[in-house]
Amino acid sequence: MQKQKKDTKNNKMLEELVVEIKSVVKVTQGGRQRRFSATVVVGDKNGTVGIGIGKAGEVPDAIKKAIQAANKNLIKIALIDNRTIQHEVVGKSGAAIVLIKPAKAGTGLIAGGAVRAVLELAGVRDISSKSLGSRTKLNMATATINALKSIKTVEEVAKLRGKTESEILG
Repeated sequence: MQKQKKDTKNNKMLEELVVEIKSVVKVTQGGRQRRFSATVVVGDKNGTVGIGIGKAGEVPDAIKKAIQAANKNLIKIALIDNRTIQHEVVGKSGAAIVLIKPAKAGTGLIAGGAVRAVLELAGVRDISSKSLGSRTKLNMATATINALKSIKTVEEVAKLRGKTESEILG
């Protein structure tokens, strides 16, 4: 299920991808309350991506809430040649661990499930990934976002070390 939506702030076209819809039940004294939980990934395929969760009594309402939450949680990542990441990173969320490595041009997107959805909408085209620990879709997507947040560019590393970019690159 994929749609297109226009972000009014930045005038960018953001794509949405529903990663998971599940039924959740809250047991009360009066009986069971059934609701739906949706996990959605939003991105522009050009370095901007976000993830959101929404819960409601109906599926479409849960998806709308998740999209709104994802638009609030957008992050920007720096891509090399608009295709891969700067360096190898590890992201964690709960018991889920995601290892992401940059790859040569033409390798493709070697990832599965929620990790693939996040990386596709971020605009990454050449990458290799490995999922460790828990395989929960929400935790895998969040771990991928955490990994992408931890990427540092050459400029950031040079600034932290008090050196020039050429000294870092050797």
